[in-house]
Amino acid sequence: MSVLPEGEQLRRAVRWISSERQERGCDTLAKLIQEACIKFDLSPSDTEFLMNFFSEKKSEKQA
Repeated sequence: MSVLPEGEQLRRAVRWISSERQERGCDTLAKLIQEACIKFDLSPSDTEFLMNFFSEKKSEKQA
């Protein structure tokens, strides 16, 4: 396994979650974030960031 720059796994997780939401649509955001955390080996603080990031994104769309 190669060493990635700091934050690269988090960026990949954001792209993956966005893609999966478009493809699968029916899965809840929490479920996708949980899957991303396992798939990309993210820390608890990364998980919290993803929850906030996608919650803010949703709020902006509704406004």
